[in-house]
Parts: sequence; C-alpha cells; structure tokens
Amino acid sequence: PVPVPVGVLRLPRGPEGSSRGFSPTSPRFQALLGEPVAAQGVRATLRERYLRGLGAARGRPTRFCLRAGVCVEAVFGAADVGAMAFQVDALRTPLGVQAAALLRCTDVLAYSF
Repeated sequence: PVPVPVGVLRLPRGPEGSSRGFSPTSPRFQALLGEPVAAQGVRATLRERYLRGLGAARGRPTRFCLRAGVCVEAVFGAADVGAMAFQVDALRTPLGVQAAALLRCTDVLAYSF
C-alpha cells in the first residue's frame, strides 16, 4: 500500500441527510450567505427588469451624459451582459457623427431614451 501524504478531513453531514449542504432557511446558511433569500429574489427581479428594458430600447434615440461633462446622442444598439459597454449607432458628438461606437459604462453617468 502507498502511504497517503495528506490526511483526509471529513466534514459533518448537512441537516437534510443527503450531505448536499445546509437548509437555505437555517440561521447558519443565512449567516454564510450574507443576505436573506428574499433580498436575492428582489435583486434578481430588478436585474431581469433592467435587462428587459435594455432589450426594448434597441433602435431608440438615446441621450448619454458622460463623465467629461459632454452629452451625446445616438441610436441605442445593445449592451453586453456584464454591463461593461453600450453599442450605439449614429453617435452624434461635438466633433461629428460616428456610424457605430462602443461607450464604456464606466464613462457614462446617465442615459435616457
């Protein structure tokens, strides 16, 4: 037999017996989670509404206010899943019109449709 170089740590079984974790309603699970399950549901609902709103805005004229104090107008195209950039068409800036552009979300202070 080959000696095992590292000892094996056995964790206690979960409360439901299947050893798949702890009950989501238990105080221990809530403490590890950091927020109640109801709050997670609210956050998920708000994110879904936000993403549906972005989907419905495709093709609409949009006004973006940027960090540099510049406001530009464009036709909204899409947003990436991580909300890192907005894809726009016909971007009207003080320097001219760009056929297509990406606006970084970190540069956008506000936008309206």
